[in-house]
Amino acid sequence: MSQKSLARWIKGILLGFGIFGMIFCICIIYFGIIPLFGTDIRTDIDDMAYMFTPWMVFLLITAIPCYIFLVMGWKIANNIEGDRSFCEDNANYLTKMAYLALGDTLFFFLGNIVLLFLKMSHPGMLLGSLVIDFLGISVSVGCAALSHLVHKASEIQAENELTI
Repeated sequence: MSQKSLARWIKGILLGFGIFGMIFCICIIYFGIIPLFGTDIRTDIDDMAYMFTPWMVFLLITAIPCYIFLVMGWKIANNIEGDRSFCEDNANYLTKMAYLALGDTLFFFLGNIVLLFLKMSHPGMLLGSLVIDFLGISVSVGCAALSHLVHKASEIQAENELTI
């Protein structure tokens, strides 16, 4: 697979994630988490109607770092397309992405706990969100590992360029 082909695949996947996330955010703004369930909870279950708006705002806030993450991924794809796969810029982007994923995961976890203590959540929601927290930590660790490898590869590539 060529560099340009790989970069196009990465950009396509990032674009797909961006579009899916935008649709998800639009569904949150207009309809609720899932259009059928969100509006049903708000209209049919009076006990849970007060939980709806805080959760929607919370989910929209947690989406912002995800789009910053996608922008950094796009920059990495541009570097790959320009035949700069193992450059210090990519290592720095991956490090920032690791911290961003970890920060968003911690914010999501702590936000769930705060909403639970404010009686605006259910313990089942906290347990269900642990899956998302585990995925966020996995992405963070993966980005950190890739950052380390890209950094080492860029050092080796710089040494090889100096060797005649």
